[in-house]
Amino acid sequence: MTEQEPASAASTDSIDLSLRTPAESSRTFYGILVNTALANITTSYLWFALTFWVYLETRNVIATGVIGGAYMLLIALSSISFGTFVDRYRKLAVMRFAAAFTMLMFVLSGVMFLLTPEEALLDLTQPWFWIFTMIILIGAVVENMRNIALSTTVTILIEPDRRANANGLVGMVQGLMFIVTSVLSGLSVGMLGMGWTVVVALVLTALAFAHLLTLRLPEEVKAAASDAQGGFDLRGSWAAVMAISGLFALILFSTFNNFIGGVYMALMDPYGLEMFSVEMWGIVFAIGATGFILGGALIGKFGLGSNPLRTMLIAVVLMGFIGAMFTFREWAWLYIVGIWLYMALVPVVEAAEQTVIQSVVPLPRQGRVFGFAMAFESAAAPITSFLIAPIAQFWIIPYARSAEGSASLEPLLGEGISRGIALVFLAAGIIMIVVALIAFLTPVYRRVSASYAQKAAEERESESADSPSSH
Repeated sequence: MTEQEPASAASTDSIDLSLRTPAESSRTFYGILVNTALANITTSYLWFALTFWVYLETRNVIATGVIGGAYMLLIALSSISFGTFVDRYRKLAVMRFAAAFTMLMFVLSGVMFLLTPEEALLDLTQPWFWIFTMIILIGAVVENMRNIALSTTVTILIEPDRRANANGLVGMVQGLMFIVTSVLSGLSVGMLGMGWTVVVALVLTALAFAHLLTLRLPEEVKAAASDAQGGFDLRGSWAAVMAISGLFALILFSTFNNFIGGVYMALMDPYGLEMFSVEMWGIVFAIGATGFILGGALIGKFGLGSNPLRTMLIAVVLMGFIGAMFTFREWAWLYIVGIWLYMALVPVVEAAEQTVIQSVVPLPRQGRVFGFAMAFESAAAPITSFLIAPIAQFWIIPYARSAEGSASLEPLLGEGISRGIALVFLAAGIIMIVVALIAFLTPVYRRVSASYAQKAAEERESESADSPSSH
């Protein structure tokens, strides 16, 4: 990779959109999108499988909570560096580096699984479990560098009035990733075991890397001249965010979505695995994840409305309600429907933020802004995950399964062995609703909404002035 000298963030001479037609640029975007989807599927497949395998072998929600929380914490700690590199280097070069690094980590995990007895890997008091887990998680985390680069390629390849649609397609692909991953992970752990699961992940990672080497991005003539410094440009990331009025508030609003996400991260798999077999749980989660595809498709067709912040907060309120209610009774159909509705709303929150950033932030700073947003938002999930897993394991679940606790919870949450987890989901959903409703009443929400409305009006006036009928 060839580094560029720091320059003005407004520089746009790194892009030459005249090299190909919009249709050709769109085809390039679809190629990058499909390749990123395959890479995401592979890393999520192995990560999900690790979570299923550990819980089934240990029945310990602390272990699953630590795995999920560590994943999000690593993303939070590394995303600013990822964004810095995306700004400093060509986007395809960044993607290829991330793919090669992930492949190396998966090779190391396979070697370790082969050389270490399985009982030693599953002993939480020994270092081998944590080393094995961290190798897989680090490989999966570095692959997320590609997602930041993908967001910037939308800016490079897609015309402004079609970016919301492109972000909707990204949401659809992520939904497909959840479906394929859930089914494959559950079946793989149940039928093949963890060793062969690592082998499958390694083969798929190699295929994605080989395909990535065939892609070209001629629109990006060179890496955008950027003021990014070093490998962890926190000061530049903060300056890029604060340079746009209201952008930090938008990131805060997006973070609301991740509060309840930390609770799900720690407890959703244990709840599902108590209700279903591992093979069936993978299929159930896949059915629920089809909601992700519908959500992305609706955004692609109808957009996000005149005020994306309002759309985002309405979606967060609905997600809180669903999170509070989908385990209200230990009914399989209620859990499936709840997951489906929740997944359908996730792309709304993500696409609203991405579309605004792509519109208002100059390309040479977008990597750091997306990285800062990912770091800030990802930090919310591990906090709740690390907190809730031991609380649920040692206090809430034992209380709910005791005779006294079961009798106390039955009028509210019915009967079942997972009423303690249901109680946690209910409390988290109520908190999410209250926080989102309060956000509607804040002055910053009104101020940011007004500024985005003004920006939209200016863009409409500019388009009208540039149209042939105005001359």
